[in-house]
Amino acid sequence: MEALLTSFGMVAIAEIGDKTQLLSFVLATRFSGRHWPIIAGIFVATIFNHLAAAYVGDWVASHVSPDVMRWVLGGAFLAFAAWALIPDTLDEDPMQKPGAGAFLTTLALFFLAEMGDKTQLATIALGAQYSNLLMVAAGTTLGMMAANIPAVLIGEQLAQRFPLSRMRFVAAALFAIFGALILLKFDLGLGLAGL
Repeated sequence: MEALLTSFGMVAIAEIGDKTQLLSFVLATRFSGRHWPIIAGIFVATIFNHLAAAYVGDWVASHVSPDVMRWVLGGAFLAFAAWALIPDTLDEDPMQKPGAGAFLTTLALFFLAEMGDKTQLATIALGAQYSNLLMVAAGTTLGMMAANIPAVLIGEQLAQRFPLSRMRFVAAALFAIFGALILLKFDLGLGLAGL
């Protein structure tokens, strides 16, 4: 349960203002009125992407000594903290391919946009931290959905009422705290004692 809750919290907050959340806004506008196929596309893309990322993290953790892993994870989360302070933008305007519906377009664009994104890299780090990969992937996927479903459903109204710029600081603080706890071998029931 710890892996699920930690993964959910970290990704839900880190996703706010992220390029994949911006992509959710764009897709909701492009496919006006087709919210559920967009949400389904986000869900399927995230499940596949984050299961693979958690597996990579677990594989790395099983092949690297615990002391080295502690420094790598601690440093990674501190780097995520710095990265979270940088506002994301969409590099390209996602174009709807002829014949592709809302679900397939969302699935493809969201999966590709998530590659190398901070939430995917955080999922790799969480997969290295926790042995229960299904709980990590479930938590990160639920975190992505918690941040992206409102983006799809209420789009621009949400952006006007919710200061996305401030949420970057909250995400950065959480990543920094988690990284510091790992580096200091501090255990607050987060499963860090083994590192």
